[in-house]
Amino acid sequence: MGVEIERKFLLAGDGWRSLGVAVSMRQGYLSSDKARVVRVRIEGEQAYITIKGKSAGATRGEWEYPVPVADAEELLLLCEQPLVEKVRRRIDFQGHTWEVDEFFGVNAGLIVAEIELSSEGEAFDKPEWIGAEVTDDARYYNSSLVKRPFSSW
Repeated sequence: MGVEIERKFLLAGDGWRSLGVAVSMRQGYLSSDKARVVRVRIEGEQAYITIKGKSAGATRGEWEYPVPVADAEELLLLCEQPLVEKVRRRIDFQGHTWEVDEFFGVNAGLIVAEIELSSEGEAFDKPEWIGAEVTDDARYYNSSLVKRPFSSW
């Protein structure tokens, strides 16, 4: 079984903006049920379907598979609306990779950073632009942003 251990943070500054490489993403959810999430994502020139299990703290099962971009385009038409639109920057910092997502569309104005860990207790250093942790706040899950977009908060 695939496992994802991910912590999520708000940003505390703009120091990240000149770092990493930006890639545009569009993603939708065939299921956004808390017990199982099925996501379709087009990331640059690649596409994936991802299945995620129920979260237990910062940990949950995750399985991801590449799919043809043309198939992903068709699957996005079946997804719950609105789609999630964002630009992601992957930024290496002291042995870890931070993923900073800047959202657009109905979620414009939201920016979060995520870090994937090998265990929930793994120590890591935070860049100066990392702010408050929101790992346990379900509003910040991408699948939640479909049902309750940031613009409605």
